[in-house]
Amino acid sequence: MKLMNFFKTKEFIVSLVAAIIISIVGVFLAMKWLKITTNHGQKIEVPSLVKLDTNQATSLLESKELELVILDTLDFDKNFPPLAIVEQDPVPGTAVKENRKIYVKINASGFGYIKLPKFEEMTYRQALATLKSLGLREGVVTYRTFIGKDVVLEAYNDGQKIKGGDQIKKNSRIDFVLGDGKAGLSEEQLDEAPEVDLPKNETPVENEFDF
Repeated sequence: MKLMNFFKTKEFIVSLVAAIIISIVGVFLAMKWLKITTNHGQKIEVPSLVKLDTNQATSLLESKELELVILDTLDFDKNFPPLAIVEQDPVPGTAVKENRKIYVKINASGFGYIKLPKFEEMTYRQALATLKSLGLREGVVTYRTFIGKDVVLEAYNDGQKIKGGDQIKKNSRIDFVLGDGKAGLSEEQLDEAPEVDLPKNETPVENEFDF
């Protein structure tokens, strides 16, 4: 009976109401805190950073409460400005929460140097395949009397003779001097010999180099 009477007292009722209010307020505050800390419902669209430099990209991301992280520097791509962003993750348009890290890869400041192989004695076809694999470009082709047809005799870059082991920038243009296959033929045979076929869109340049 004493316990039942206690439940009916004013002190108990006040304490019970206070406990209920405190519980409700506590749950409400906890939900608000979780919403803030987890950015519940908040979405930020990732902007495009491609072709921006890192300073521009950093400023743009900071204005959206995002963070830039550089992952790697890629080989130079002439289609992008030096040191500009080439790739990003997440991609533009992705919805993310604030403080999300945006990972990027940037373009190198210029073409890197490569070590040349020995082109001499390669066939022209082998030389072209090697050029492509090294990121070099085909230049002018000229011919010199030599027993082997389409055999590389010499290679040049910007008028300078090059050899195996030299360092040269990627995307450089390489000119070749090839054998015409006519060495040892008589004048009559030379007159009857067919014209040498040049690669498509190429014209022989006489005396381009001083041999």
